[in-house]
Amino acid sequence: MESDAAIHVFAALAQSTRLDVFRLLMEHEPDGLPAGEIARRLDVPHNTMSTHLATLTRAGLIDAERHSRSIIYRARPEAVHALTSFLIKDCCGGRPEICAPLIADLSPCCTPQTLTAKEATHD
Repeated sequence: MESDAAIHVFAALAQSTRLDVFRLLMEHEPDGLPAGEIARRLDVPHNTMSTHLATLTRAGLIDAERHSRSIIYRARPEAVHALTSFLIKDCCGGRPEICAPLIADLSPCCTPQTLTAKEATHD
């Protein structure tokens, strides 16, 4: 990711409704949510929500897919990966031990849902 792209992503997320939309869609990965459902859950008028969804789409944070009469929006986890990688690239001036706690905090956040709690603790 280049600096200009990172700035575009940060600008898209620098608004509370858009940040809430992105976080909601991350919670519902990989299925996504219809636009109307997102608007309902966040109590935002549909036309306002359309503007927010367009901004997030242009920033590369979400994708839209038409299903019959609905548009399903999904977060793009690879965009989070690219942004995180951009932020910690060349971490701490070549002293990776300084970034180790950050990397450790990021690592366990996503235990695959297919694992049971018992399986997850034995890895």
